[in-house]
Amino acid sequence: MRWLDGPAAVRVPATSANLGPGFDSFGLALTLHDTVEARVIASGIQLDVIGMGSGTAQAGEQHLVLRAMRAGCDAAGAQPAGIALSCRNAIPHGFGLGSSAAAILAGLLLARALASEEGAAALPDAEVLTLATELEGHPDNVAACMVGGLTVAWQSGSRSVSAARMEPLADLAPVVCVPTSPLATEVARKVLPASVPHADAAANSARTALLIAGLTSQPELLLAGTEDFLHQRYRADSMPATTALIAELRAAGIPAAVSGAGPSVLALPVTSAQAEAVGVLAVGADTGADWQVLPLSVDTAGAQLVSPADE
Repeated sequence: MRWLDGPAAVRVPATSANLGPGFDSFGLALTLHDTVEARVIASGIQLDVIGMGSGTAQAGEQHLVLRAMRAGCDAAGAQPAGIALSCRNAIPHGFGLGSSAAAILAGLLLARALASEEGAAALPDAEVLTLATELEGHPDNVAACMVGGLTVAWQSGSRSVSAARMEPLADLAPVVCVPTSPLATEVARKVLPASVPHADAAANSARTALLIAGLTSQPELLLAGTEDFLHQRYRADSMPATTALIAELRAAGIPAAVSGAGPSVLALPVTSAQAEAVGVLAVGADTGADWQVLPLSVDTAGAQLVSPADE
């Protein structure tokens, strides 16, 4: 294996998944990014993490970016003698904003870049998406992180993963409200029932169709389109402040849903007045939580290799 002579760097966006009714399938890339740089060294591991998740620098081989790099290098056919990894993180960990998907995509794309020609042959985009889904456990966040914009992802058979990318409204202006305490995805998933009533499944099917129309052409449909019948009500007790803020926002006519597994809230205001109201409601609502309000845009580029000299 001929490894890249020098560092490689990748920039990966945060993502919000589900978007209400699109459980484990819908994803939206956001303009909040981690930048990760890696290079092959003579031996051992050098791991540096600045920003969100700085404590994970002690994880060694268990660090998620490094684990993904190892999986990518295995797919390329060889492991480097040593790896130096530097992470500059802005995506909050444990808040439903796709930090694990970003870490996994960063690791796989860095492995592909460092392995040069062998990596490109062994890790085409379709294989990167499949490997990322296997490491993450579901395809919604990884698809949006990889290609940007609005995505719907699905799995066929035992391993095949596909994603359809759509262009969201140019003036779509997501606002993310982040509380102070995280919630582990596995905790949020444990409260989900094994089955839901047929009527709820039918209602949810209609809402997903409305959601696509609302995000791509008819924003007036977003309030109805972000209504969920599959997961949010079952998770309500595990994130009461999130549930309370969503209720406040929706009562004001602002489309809002749990971001991923929570506890962050994704708001999709339709007007500038609604965008301003998100922050006012988050600060003034009696939810029992302090909220960091992040006005963002849709990241339309997805994960990208960047020049290390530019970072």
